[in-house]
Amino acid sequence: MYPLKRNRRLRSKKSLRNLVRETTIHPHDFIVPLFLVEGKNIKDEIPSMPNYYRFSLDNISKEVKQLWSLGVQAVLLFAKVPESLKDNYGTEALNNAGLMQRGIKEIKDCVTEITIMTDVALDPYSNFGHDGVVENNEIINDKTNEILSRMALSHAEAGADVVAPSDMMDGRVLSIRNTLEKNGFHHTGIMSYAVKYASNFYGPFRDALESKPGFGDKETYQMDFANKFDSVSEAKADIEEGADIIMVKPGISYLDILRDLKNSINSPIAIYQVSGEYSMLKAAAQKGWLDHDKVMLEQLISMKRAGATMIASYFAKDAIKLLS
Repeated sequence: MYPLKRNRRLRSKKSLRNLVRETTIHPHDFIVPLFLVEGKNIKDEIPSMPNYYRFSLDNISKEVKQLWSLGVQAVLLFAKVPESLKDNYGTEALNNAGLMQRGIKEIKDCVTEITIMTDVALDPYSNFGHDGVVENNEIINDKTNEILSRMALSHAEAGADVVAPSDMMDGRVLSIRNTLEKNGFHHTGIMSYAVKYASNFYGPFRDALESKPGFGDKETYQMDFANKFDSVSEAKADIEEGADIIMVKPGISYLDILRDLKNSINSPIAIYQVSGEYSMLKAAAQKGWLDHDKVMLEQLISMKRAGATMIASYFAKDAIKLLS
């Protein structure tokens, strides 16, 4: 009862506030997304993602070494393949000498201990820009799962520690898990994008990979952002099928979903602070409308506070430099 209880007492100086702070972030919390491209000596800034780059394989090793020196424990790889290699069945995704597979090996050779996670989906390899096989303008679920399983296996064979299916096909986690087990990859993890919404925040990412849908949208397989109850049931289903980590995507607009999952499941939960979230803050900061560093840290801490075990973020390097 006031004045015996004054809430402001523990806010009176910074050192005291630090002592009672409930949520902190650490370099070990981050997964860093990385974009791979063919070529030599390429570090190509993505126009809609200021200060974020695509790397050729000779430069990706330098980037990963720097990330490891900063304390980053995991990277999440995406491959930007030439248009000439794209088709409806993601054939290039299964190429054991493909860009992704060579990228995995390059990173494994230069920083053995870092955890390598890989995107498993057809959209970077599809001439339709969709996450699955297209027939009569429809995404065919089970045919897609067969390809995703072979894709995940090729990543595991190249040295990936965790495969990350981001496609939102029904049953793909079970299909991938069975394929990995059958081929002896018992310790290869699955980080399932179990809770991936049909969001409008993905635009800059699709620019980075040149993977925009060639027709329609992704609402027949990604979740409706107006709904929340599906999130828990889909996450639980993927865990039963063999997922080790559950991903929520996007981030800041879905913290209620993250908290529901934290209260409902016992598996580690990742959240993806997506490209649109990154680019909005960069643009506002360039205009002088927001304090870049303060808003960035506030967003990241809010994700940890809501229940994230780990955060996939394009801000990782910026944030870690402020923490050190």
